Parts: sequence; structure tokens; C-alpha cells
Amino acid sequence: MLRSMTAFASAESDVGSGTLSIEIRSVNHRYLELGLRLPEELRSLETQIRERVAAKLSRGKVDLGVRYKPAPTAASAIALDDALVGRLAETAQSLAAKFPQLNVDFVALLGWPGVMLERENDQDSLRAAALRVVDEALAEMVETRGREGARLGGFLGERLEAIEKIVVDVRGHLPEVRASMRARFDQRLAELKQPLEPGRVEQEVVLQLQRMDVDEELDRLTAHVAEARHTLGMKEAVGRRLDFLMQEFNREANTLGSKAADPRTTKAAVELKVLIEQMREQVQNLE
Repeated sequence: MLRSMTAFASAESDVGSGTLSIEIRSVNHRYLELGLRLPEELRSLETQIRERVAAKLSRGKVDLGVRYKPAPTAASAIALDDALVGRLAETAQSLAAKFPQLNVDFVALLGWPGVMLERENDQDSLRAAALRVVDEALAEMVETRGREGARLGGFLGERLEAIEKIVVDVRGHLPEVRASMRARFDQRLAELKQPLEPGRVEQEVVLQLQRMDVDEELDRLTAHVAEARHTLGMKEAVGRRLDFLMQEFNREANTLGSKAADPRTTKAAVELKVLIEQMREQVQNLE
């Protein structure tokens, strides 16, 4: 399945204790690179989220941000470790005798590790909800990438048809090109004052035709078109495979241009390069 690497997805959910929102953006990249932003309450989910992303996406620079906004009523659910607060109070009183100017700040006391208790059940529910919302956003991301990939597949298919047509056209006028080459060669021989051996003449003709022969390049271009179509229909990520094929296409187009024996073949080589470059630019965006 063709999938683009450029996409955006988001998801939001009311989880009772607050609101969770997820945003995922991805752009082209050679490998999968994930940038993750999590609120403090969900730091423990980093490994699980990375695994979920890697299971769904294989390439692209991905930025995934999670936001958690506690509901106003959540503030009333504060719980303190009374035993710890008591020990801190005793310690403060003991120190006050030695340091009369010591003032205990209530807000600072709340920040002491372990003073404020989090309800474990609430935290478990929040983490489970966060993973569900991440899964929703990832599903949307995959769907969006698939739609854009299908559009790119249509674009590439049109260019493959155009390449195929150029190959057919070049094959069609090859006999005429060969005949024209032989006629020019015979004309030059006729202008020579000294006669040449017939066997030597035929040998030179064959050598010239071999240098200008583009049948192999046309055969390989036809094979590359077939392979590209096969690749476009594969279920796995095909971006790297198609990128390699673009290099092979370009190599044959360059060779065709260097062997061109008439303006039509030269023009065909130029048109091929334009089509191949258009394809290469779009292939860079495929996963």
C-alpha cells in the first residue's frame, strides 16, 4: 500500500479527570525519527508510545505531542500523606528551636516529595486513556498517509504510461534510423576515390550500428516500467525500492541520449529525463 510521509492527524478525548489531546505531524525522512512531547503525568508511557508509532509507521520525521488539561473539579481531589506531613512538622518545630527565624512555607511543604498523593486508580485510567487517544490519532495518520499515497500512485502511474509510450515511439522509428545511417555511410564510401574491401565495409557498418543500438536500453526501460507497476501494487512500504528504480530509469535515459543518432531519439531522451525527475521528486515523499 502506498503511503505518503507528509501528513497530520489529531485526536481529543474527555477522560473525566481532564481533557487529553494528541497531535501528530510527519514529513519526509530517510528513516523513522520520532520526536515525543509528553506531560509529566504521562512520562512513563514514552516507551509504549514509541512502540506503537514504530508498529504503524516505518519512515518519516514524526512529531507527536500529548497535552493533558485537568478538569477544574480535579483540584478538589488533593490527598496528602498525613504521616509524612506530621514528621515534617515535628522536624520543623525541632529546627525552629535552633533557628528561631526559620519559617515553614506551606506551599513549599506541598512540593516536598511524597507529600501530595496521586490516586493510583486515577493515574492508571489516565494512562490507559492516553494510549487509546494515541491509537486513534495514529489510525487517522495512517489513513491520511494512505489517501495521499493513493494520489501519488495515480501520478506515478500516469508518468509510467508516458514513459512506455516514448519507448514504443522510439522503437517505431529505429528501422528508419538504421536505414538512414546505412545510407549516409554508403554515401561517404561513394565519395572515396579508393575502393574498399566489401568485408571491411560491412564490418564498419556493423560497428557503427552497434554503437548506436538502443534496443537494450529500451528493453530495460520496459522492464523498469513493469517492475515499478509491480512495486506500486505491493502491500509493504515501497519508497526505498522506488527510489532505487528511479536511479535505474535515469541511467537508461542518459545512455539513450548518449547513443541518439537522430533528433527524435535525442528529444525522447530529454522527455524521459523530465518524466523521471518528476517521478523521483514524488517518490521521495513515499513511505
